[in-house]
Amino acid sequence: MRLTKNVLAKNLLALIVLAVGALWSLQGIGVVGGSFMTGQSQWLYIGLAAMLAGLIGLWWANR
Repeated sequence: MRLTKNVLAKNLLALIVLAVGALWSLQGIGVVGGSFMTGQSQWLYIGLAAMLAGLIGLWWANR
């Protein structure tokens, strides 16, 4: 499979969404501090949803 700029851009965007979701999840459970999101369980769920969206984006970009 030849990677084009479009596929690389989609993969990069999906990885960014996945990483941000992981950060939000870690803040939600209190592992990463220094934010208003620290210790707020709603950010755990928002982060998990973002991570799922990132994984779906990776799958979509590479299908």
